[in-house]
Amino acid sequence: MMHAVYTFFIALSNNFDNIGVRVAYSLRGIKISNMINLWISVITFFISAFAAYSGSMISGVFSKQLSSIIAMLLLSAIGLWMIIDHYRHKGKNEVEESNDDNEAGILHILAHPHKADKDKSKHIDFKEATVLGIALSINNVGGGLSAGMIGLSSFWVGLLSAVISFVALWGGNYISEYFIKWHIADKATVLAGVVLIAIGIEQLF
Repeated sequence: MMHAVYTFFIALSNNFDNIGVRVAYSLRGIKISNMINLWISVITFFISAFAAYSGSMISGVFSKQLSSIIAMLLLSAIGLWMIIDHYRHKGKNEVEESNDDNEAGILHILAHPHKADKDKSKHIDFKEATVLGIALSINNVGGGLSAGMIGLSSFWVGLLSAVISFVALWGGNYISEYFIKWHIADKATVLAGVVLIAIGIEQLF
């Protein structure tokens, strides 16, 4: 039962960037079709599942206690980074972001997924979605590795990550104004960081 809970929360925490991206796109009037969203989810599934599988392979090399310690450090570090990164960027304004829009290289998009609409067409095409999917899924690697190291199923980690990714990007089309009004995306990022730290610490007991 606890494995199912951990799988859900790790997959959920991995995908909070998707909510932020969807809110940013809504502010700019950028659309993501269901087919493009599905393709992003497929990429998310394979990268997240592979990360979790790799974590399970790593845990087979180390003792159970050492694997738990490594998983705790990874989860805690990811959670702490999410919290620090949130407050580090809290003061940035739209003017600063618009000045960066000229930097549309792949590495820049990996660092700033919300800028994947390189051709300014107001919709994400297949090529842009591939880069966006990889950019969003890279954030899942640490959590996926940790999930595998604490014995969670790589298939379910990948599947839940893909489903939550799809729902986050799809739902943002309709409820982004609600997220913006109540700053839900901001609060959720901090909460996700706290949850990951809590799951990490629990591995020691």
